[in-house]
Amino acid sequence: MNVNIGPYQLENNVILAPMAGITDRPFRQLCCRLGAGLAVSEMLSSNPKVWKSDKSRLRMQHGDEVGIRSVQIAGSDPEEMAYAAQVNVDNGAQIIDINMGCPAKKVNKKLAGSALLKEPKQVEQIVKAVVAAVDVPVTLKIRTGWCENTRNGVEIAKIAQRNGIQALAVHGRTRCDFYKGNAEYDTIKAIKRAVTIPVVANGDVTSAEKALQVLEYTGADAVMIGRAAQGRPWIFREINHYLATGETLSPPDVGEVKAILLGHVKELHKFYGEFMGVRIARKHVSWYLQAHDQAKEFRPIFNALELPEEQLNALNMFFDQLT
Repeated sequence: MNVNIGPYQLENNVILAPMAGITDRPFRQLCCRLGAGLAVSEMLSSNPKVWKSDKSRLRMQHGDEVGIRSVQIAGSDPEEMAYAAQVNVDNGAQIIDINMGCPAKKVNKKLAGSALLKEPKQVEQIVKAVVAAVDVPVTLKIRTGWCENTRNGVEIAKIAQRNGIQALAVHGRTRCDFYKGNAEYDTIKAIKRAVTIPVVANGDVTSAEKALQVLEYTGADAVMIGRAAQGRPWIFREINHYLATGETLSPPDVGEVKAILLGHVKELHKFYGEFMGVRIARKHVSWYLQAHDQAKEFRPIFNALELPEEQLNALNMFFDQLT
């Protein structure tokens, strides 16, 4: 199925979800190489006071990336959000995505992320301001509502479409659900029926079979993969293959997992520098090794290493024992 966001046609309808602290540039590039039709950046605060930090500086580099550059911004002040959108477009963003889905307390207490779902008028003001501020498509990520008794996803979706949002991603949980329980898809189905812009279904899409079920049930135009891609970036090609052929693609063999992981770790070292790169690599390696280090003996050893060369040597030795 062709999915268009403004002038951009996605290569396929399987998208990497924005995840703070995870979907950095090295991970986005890897997922695109392994079949993601779009990879949305991790959330950037709209508050200019925090942009000078190393973390924000790295998140705001959008040039020279493979694929369409979609950058997510978060905040509650329409003027700040509009300015943040302009700055990121100037830095190379081709799509601006507004975060109204994050359930984190530190984001919600500033009336940003999913807390905005309680304030439809504020949603409208933010959307209007951001859409008016930039010449690129603006998309929106939401949840189904704030809590079970206030599932207003359909209302928010109509506000979004009416004010120029060009695609909508919906996580099938309320804010109060956080990531507990199972995602529900009835609200996503209702949203898809209520609007004509592309709708992306998100939440608990953990396999190729589940992706097809969710697409068929909701009528959504695309699926968005979040936690299921951690340590398993090849899930995108698996889903694409299944949607195209109905056949299950074999998982990568140990040799390919080793090559993907080593390449990812090297990119983290290069992107973040020696000190931070080593530390950020630890969480990614623990996700990759869930299937290969079930005794959890290697991870504490790996997590104690302080130098890039030590990490790469240890991973080489670990995988050599598996083959």
